[in-house]
Amino acid sequence: MPFFKFTALRLGLVVVFFVIAYWLGLGAIFSAVAAAILAWCVTYLFFRSQRDAAAASLQRRFRDGAPPQRNPAELDDAAAEDAYDPNAAVNPDRKPRP
Repeated sequence: MPFFKFTALRLGLVVVFFVIAYWLGLGAIFSAVAAAILAWCVTYLFFRSQRDAAAASLQRRFRDGAPPQRNPAELDDAAAEDAYDPNAAVNPDRKPRP
């Protein structure tokens, strides 16, 4: 979650700086470049704790041996697979013909 908060913060700053730069008449492309650079600078200088928390959450997520994070649909699917009886009878007449 810290990663998404930090990303939302940075994107919000990009939008604010873009609107200001565009309002000053810098043009769309230069405004976008200036907004991206300014947002990076501001988050780098003033939001260190949020940046470190985001980096730590990514590090925990992608380190070797980290348990996979699964959503409820994947957990239900895994439970259905575990409940399946491999010795159940199969009726070959019900197979679709090619």
